[in-house]
Amino acid sequence: MTPTPHTDVLILGAGAAGLMAAIESGRRGRRTLVLDHADRAGKKILISGGGRCNFTNLHTTPENFLSANPHFAKSALARFTPQDFLALVEKHRIPFHEKTLGQLFCDRSAHDILNMLLRECAEANAQIQLSTTIQSVTKTGIGFHVETSQGPITTQSLVIATGGLSIPKMGATSFGYDLARQFNLEIIEPRPALVPLVFNSEDAANWCDLTGLSAEVIASVPAALSGKATAKPRTVRSTFREKALITHRGLSGPAILQISSYWHPGEPIELDLAPNRNITAPLLVPKARRDRTALSLALRTALPQRLADRWLRLHPFAALDRDPTNAALEEFERNLHAWRITPAGTEGYAKAEVTAGGVSTSELDAKTMQSRKVPGLYFIGEVVDVTGWLGGYNFQWAWASGAAAGQSA
Repeated sequence: MTPTPHTDVLILGAGAAGLMAAIESGRRGRRTLVLDHADRAGKKILISGGGRCNFTNLHTTPENFLSANPHFAKSALARFTPQDFLALVEKHRIPFHEKTLGQLFCDRSAHDILNMLLRECAEANAQIQLSTTIQSVTKTGIGFHVETSQGPITTQSLVIATGGLSIPKMGATSFGYDLARQFNLEIIEPRPALVPLVFNSEDAANWCDLTGLSAEVIASVPAALSGKATAKPRTVRSTFREKALITHRGLSGPAILQISSYWHPGEPIELDLAPNRNITAPLLVPKARRDRTALSLALRTALPQRLADRWLRLHPFAALDRDPTNAALEEFERNLHAWRITPAGTEGYAKAEVTAGGVSTSELDAKTMQSRKVPGLYFIGEVVDVTGWLGGYNFQWAWASGAAAGQSA
């Protein structure tokens, strides 16, 4: 009878977190095997950053992440920093550049980052086996028995790096959550994050014909993610100053994607359409014109012409008054800085860059990413309830959590 193949560390998922875990595990001399159901590794890496892979952010801190436990990510992020990953990039002489807000991108292509990871895996003797589906996982006395489409495998340590539900066409599945539930681990309800928002019917009628127009805004929501359905939301406001874009269904752009991670159904968002500006101030000086033309010209200093004209049409109390009072202008100014919208929903996982929620951090050791209930079982990357902002933070979490597990498994 042929013995069942055995490996020290079996990693499910050949994405960013899984490959990093394999590199660190292999470097320790652990027999390491990575399995993935896709026909190639790192598919999500290749489409990230418009094909140039925003592989980290120089300004990464734990405050750039959402989680039911905002302190959980601190350990892994401190032990594998953006500078650590940058050293790997420079070792492989990959040309890169910094965009705004500390975002680092490849000069050429995301293939550079994937090829780097694959070379590091090869140098660490970590094996990668693709086009392999997982049929079952069973805990044994010394580890795990895993049935796959290519036959059974036993392993001492099992690392789950199967990602979230975002972008189903790339092969995203609920496997990681299902496995966590199999072992009675708590799951924070997954939801789309970094995702465009959809207008309600009234707002759609008012704005969607302006598709393609954008403006710099400050986007905010009244409450941040609490992580517990029964918990009261925190009262702090999460705010992002970046571009917002009107789409044929609602709102997108960096500011909207950022705030979407904090938004929950039924809640409003607020947009400041003229950040740090007083649009009506020129109309309040002595002998200044106060008619529609003057207000329109002032508004166009902050907004594209068509967007400014639409705002005036929908807020006519000052625009139609040939000589609006100071109070009317002040009200117009307040509304401009607090456009409140209650979205009908999001564009869903098909357009979401990441999945918020996931395996509860209360189930995991923050230093190693190992399950507190099931020795030898690890969860890393997007499958965990740690979600980064837009701008390279989610990749840094993948590298950091993958390294933490790889150094322990």
